[in-house]
Amino acid sequence: MRAGRVLARISAQALADAGDGVTLSQYRALTVLASGGPLSLAALATALGVTPSTATRMCDRLVAKELVTREPDRGNRRQIRIVLTEFGRRTVDDLTERRRIGIGRVLSVLPTAEQMAIAESLGRLAAAGGAQPEEHPGGAASDGTLGSRRFTTGTSPPATSI
Repeated sequence: MRAGRVLARISAQALADAGDGVTLSQYRALTVLASGGPLSLAALATALGVTPSTATRMCDRLVAKELVTREPDRGNRRQIRIVLTEFGRRTVDDLTERRRIGIGRVLSVLPTAEQMAIAESLGRLAAAGGAQPEEHPGGAASDGTLGSRRFTTGTSPPATSI
């Protein structure tokens, strides 16, 4: 539980440092769209574990911030798809990178062997929880590990599914 609080603090700090007014819930919605592509409002609500009305209000705010758009579904004209904008994609990438740097700073005080053990354990935890490997800006899929190199403060650690 303490480790979870540390990771939550790192995420909250990344959002605060970005200064773009994206909440943790909104970031979660953006990451779902970034990894799963455009979704119907109902599918997004299900993925987030919220009611459709909550997802609608969240999307209203994300549209106002120009992070997502609503587009007609080509296969079903009665349905609307929620689509991540290019600005939304850059926002997800920036916030994810900020989180990686924060995690790297925390891990940098540990010996490399401990970093690797934590990475392996978190990768297994993520997989057990149903997390899918992430696609990162460079195009490489993460396997849920933090990699084998030692982190140093101020540098970006390798991709992680945290």
